[in-house]
Amino acid sequence: MSRLTGYVLAVAILLGSVGIAYFMISLRPAPARREPPSRIPFAITEPAAPGAGAIPVYGAGTVRPRAQIAVAAEISGRVVWVSPAFQTGGRVHPGQLLFRLDDADHRHRVERARAVIVGQEVELLKVEEEARLARDQYERFRRRRGDAAPAVDAGPLALWEPQVAAARAAVDRDRVALAEAELGLSRTQVHAPFAGVVRTESIDVGQFVVAGQTVGQVYAADAVEVVVPVADADAALIPGLWDLRAGDADRRVAARVVADYGRADYAWEGYVDRVEAALDEATRTLDVIVRVPDPFLGGVRVEGHVDSVADTGTGADGSQSPPLLVGKFVDVEIEGLTPGPYFKVRRRALRPGNEVWAVRDDALTIVPVRVLQRSDDDVYLIGALYAGQPVVMGGIEIATEGMAVRMTAGGER
Repeated sequence: MSRLTGYVLAVAILLGSVGIAYFMISLRPAPARREPPSRIPFAITEPAAPGAGAIPVYGAGTVRPRAQIAVAAEISGRVVWVSPAFQTGGRVHPGQLLFRLDDADHRHRVERARAVIVGQEVELLKVEEEARLARDQYERFRRRRGDAAPAVDAGPLALWEPQVAAARAAVDRDRVALAEAELGLSRTQVHAPFAGVVRTESIDVGQFVVAGQTVGQVYAADAVEVVVPVADADAALIPGLWDLRAGDADRRVAARVVADYGRADYAWEGYVDRVEAALDEATRTLDVIVRVPDPFLGGVRVEGHVDSVADTGTGADGSQSPPLLVGKFVDVEIEGLTPGPYFKVRRRALRPGNEVWAVRDDALTIVPVRVLQRSDDDVYLIGALYAGQPVVMGGIEIATEGMAVRMTAGGER
């Protein structure tokens, strides 16, 4: 094959390849036309729920005893007996003997005082008999003299009046001494003043205690208290707060105390007992005192946090309800006022400046609101909303009045 023939063949192959490629390109389908994506932003929304009933006031605090005393002996002495219940965590009932001191010296004083009284009573009888004889002699003397004789008055000393008074005073003095000796003997025994729980103790048999020396602490078991600091705005939602009087059973505001134990939450029913009459200078809050009766009866198991109050019993694991212990940090829910129509929305829906972004006819509207109460997850407020109106939870960072939005349902709580 000549060189010219090779060139011609190569050109023919090249031209054929170009033609085939052009033919194949001409047969390809035309690309589909797509509309440009919408620039209207998506808004994550949830419906505004209309509120009903009382608005709860939320707070937290630490459980403290309703009453707590320091246990101490009123006299000095050596400990000869200690009750098995008088130890940390022990339960005592009213009047229960906690410990006893050596009473030998005090019993001897009582016996001596009684013996002295017996002697003084005999002496009093003698003096009274002498006084009776003196009065009889004086009366016989007057009768012998007759009525014509001038009257002669006998002095008190002649009638033994001072002697009788002195003898009676001596008996009274010795009876007081006996009472003091018996009081000292009674103080060798220390009793519990009320039903309570021993918080601390530091005493044992053979120990010498000094009068006034603290040997333990006992707190009342019939009720405990929780000091709940609340802002004045929240305090205004507690009905009749300033009319409450400590211990007044006729005026009580219901409250619920929730504490965690293990993997569950337990609730105790209580009430607002009183409020402190001054603001805390450091926090500028009011201290509301919530009292919980019978904290050792155990709480009712609840689901979740204090916002959820559905009873579920003791649980599938059969765990026993714990007591409400002193020193436990708890959440508190106080039954507040019923202010009229209001709404409950997720806390994420509240914007700075007390605003809520709502959607009406696929357009965003900015609604000013007045916040009544905040909880961990929800906000109770009043504003120009309607029941079920979508409120923006997220998806939009900047909002303007009337801007078009597309909605998508919000996530789970």
